[in-house]
Amino acid sequence: MADTTPAQNPTPTTPATAPAATPAAPAPAPEEHTFFAIVSRMRYIERWALMRNARPDNLSEHSLEVAMISHALCTIANVRYGQQLDANLAAVIALYHDAPEIITGDLPTPVKYFNHQISDAYKEVEAAATKRLVDALPADLRAAYEPVLSPSRQTEEEDRMLRLVKAADKLSALIKCIDEKNSGNTEFDSAAATIRATLDAMAAELPEVRDFLDELLPSYGRTLDELM
Repeated sequence: MADTTPAQNPTPTTPATAPAATPAAPAPAPEEHTFFAIVSRMRYIERWALMRNARPDNLSEHSLEVAMISHALCTIANVRYGQQLDANLAAVIALYHDAPEIITGDLPTPVKYFNHQISDAYKEVEAAATKRLVDALPADLRAAYEPVLSPSRQTEEEDRMLRLVKAADKLSALIKCIDEKNSGNTEFDSAAATIRATLDAMAAELPEVRDFLDELLPSYGRTLDELM
């Protein structure tokens, strides 16, 4: 005879409780580096502080102009005079050539070169400011930027390139004098004559500087209609 006893419901099994997940440790905050924020302050450093300016000139504008002229001078040297200069590197060096002045300020040229003691002391201050800038970069980028902020003169090509960056700096200063004189400001007459004499002396050894003076400088100061 069949068993008619109702089947007993099995006792429900309580599921095992999973162990609580350990919260993940928060990711460490990335280290902050201030190099480019410092460099962005070049626009606040005004040049020609000892002179009356018809239009203020800041370090950021000056650096851009020096970079463009440095690139042009190196290109002329390569195309016309058989050099093998790195025009792109020259432009980048020029962009940063006055960056230490963000920290030191723009020391006027008559003060900077008043005597050897002041000049040497300023070079030490400038070197310290450059190191502070390099230290404001991430550690893995410093080796890439050190040759830009403290460029080497170990080869003839490097020496010539840096001489052209210096010439570009002087050309930018002369262009500033031209602009001021065209605005009726006679305050820059003496500076223009001094800088032009310096550039003529440089052009005696660097023919690409002479080419710029003869072919490219004369159009500065003209109106847009005249230029076009």
